[in-house]
Formats: sequence, structure tokens, C-alpha cells
Amino acid sequence: MKRAADVADNRRIVEWLKADLVETVGVLMKAALKGGVEATTDALANLIIIAFVLGRRMGISFQVVEMRIKHKINTTLNEATEIEEFNEDLTLLQRYLESREHKKR
Repeated sequence: MKRAADVADNRRIVEWLKADLVETVGVLMKAALKGGVEATTDALANLIIIAFVLGRRMGISFQVVEMRIKHKINTTLNEATEIEEFNEDLTLLQRYLESREHKKR
């Protein structure tokens, strides 16, 4: 019985997180329109947190999500994209993530 309750609770949490994700995207859009750096930064941080927790609740570890992010950055950088600035942003993000890894060691 407890297992069924745990599954139901997890399902409710996943649905809540999905709704929160959509709501936070709206908050981000409004903050970006208003030009508020703090509100925009807060919404971006919330999106990242929600994405990681949602993944965990769906059976995907934080490490797997982070590894997939790094893989997607590498894949996108290896593909030809028309927006050079986007590649520059991804390269900067890649360097940032790599520098964090080196600091951990």
C-alpha cells in the first residue's frame, strides 16, 4: 500500500513541477520584457532547478542530466549553425562547465 501511495505522491509532484516549469517560463518572459535583471536571473535559476528536480522525479539522476547538457553543447557546436553568436554562447558555457570541473578536482 505504501508503494502505491509513494507512486501517487511522485506523480502529483511531477505534475506540480511541470506546471511550475510552465509558470516560470511565463515569469521569465515578463521579467525579460520589464528588463529586470534580478527577476530574470531568479526565473532562470528556478527553471534550472525545476528541470533538474523534475528529471530526478522521472528517474533521471542529476549527473545524467548534467552529462546530457554537456553532450548537447558539444553536438551543437559540431553542427553548423547559422547564428554565430549562439555558438559563441555555447562555447562560453562549455568553458564555464569545464572550469567548474577542474576546480572540483
